[in-house]
Amino acid sequence: MTAFKSDFLNTLQERGFIHQCSDFEGLDALAAKGEAIAYVGYDCTAPSLHIGNYLTMMLLHWLQQSGNKPITLMGGGTTMVGDPSGKDETRAIRTVAEIEANKASIRGVFAKVLRYGDGKSDAIMLDNAEWLTKLNWIEMLRDVGRHFSVNRMLSMDSVRLRLEREQEMSFIEFNYMICQAYDFVELAKRTGCHLQMGGSDQWGNIIMGVDLGRRMGTHQLFALTTPLLTTASGAKMGKTAQGAVWLNADQFSPYDFWQYWRNTEDADVGKFLKLFTTLPMSEIKKLEALGGSEINEAKKVLATEATALLHGRDAANEAAETARRTFEEGELAESLPTVEIPRGELEAGIGVLNAFVKAGLVASNGEARRQIKGGGLRVNDEAVTDEKMALSAATLTPEGVIKLSFGKKKHVLLKPA
Repeated sequence: MTAFKSDFLNTLQERGFIHQCSDFEGLDALAAKGEAIAYVGYDCTAPSLHIGNYLTMMLLHWLQQSGNKPITLMGGGTTMVGDPSGKDETRAIRTVAEIEANKASIRGVFAKVLRYGDGKSDAIMLDNAEWLTKLNWIEMLRDVGRHFSVNRMLSMDSVRLRLEREQEMSFIEFNYMICQAYDFVELAKRTGCHLQMGGSDQWGNIIMGVDLGRRMGTHQLFALTTPLLTTASGAKMGKTAQGAVWLNADQFSPYDFWQYWRNTEDADVGKFLKLFTTLPMSEIKKLEALGGSEINEAKKVLATEATALLHGRDAANEAAETARRTFEEGELAESLPTVEIPRGELEAGIGVLNAFVKAGLVASNGEARRQIKGGGLRVNDEAVTDEKMALSAATLTPEGVIKLSFGKKKHVLLKPA
């Protein structure tokens, strides 16, 4: 393991954040002096960021903690183009109104892990719509486009893989890497930015920006990426039965977020403690050493610390207490996720398969049937054995809800509205 001069790179290496870097020595020297300015770009394709974005937010967090300056770049302009990286088909073109609404919904999450202000190491937020939407097409071709080799662009994974599969790539998507590279050069000129960071799938795009900066006469630029996030069993991280693990509380509740981390595979606990919490490494090493049933205590620490960082300590403690009362004491905790259904629909009777789909515990009636056959679904803590069972007002508990459970750890309350 290389020993760096800078706290920034030492922290990233110790915690497992580093996949590739264009120039360790040059970046290390800058960061050691507290002069590194780095950015991560976030496109506005949905109303919330997801857990993959959380990883790059932590990169910016540790950059700031080491006395260097982070930039969060909102992709108001690049979202209009659409990043083809890792996609098998063209992204849907979003309207300006959709992009603006998503941007407004996303912005607030960054202040959970970064400090914004006017100080030397305070974070700043910019939007690439500010310059990308004002570019003149002919000037862009002459001043920027001439520095790009189509041969090299065709060799990039985001393009090559799509073409090899004979899946169409639109001309607008083909231009995405040019827009991203230009962002890097523009930020270098505007803010003195030196470094772009991102996931490993962004390496090619980031290197394009480093190269464009050299050709357009900026100071030296650097690239750094994180490993692809996978679980110990090889699955891509961040997917649940309900879909993506979103960062906004209205998209994915603090309780669900806590449960996501509580359900971590044993072999991943240490890795995720390093990446998604700010606990000292000495404490993480103690938790990593726990074996047998004690690993569950480490999982609870992971769940509470990761949730506290994003949603606040109170929400994290409430989620932990809800889980304790639900699982250890068998109580019906009022703070479990709740889905409202029209009272008239309940009085008429709602099929049990449909109820579990509405609650988001299963994706389809077919999946609900399979889970019933395996004994995996329960209503008010009683196993469901009849797939034609109907839930009605008579099924309500004394608290006025119906508790649906998938396995031992996923619970939703149905509440008549």
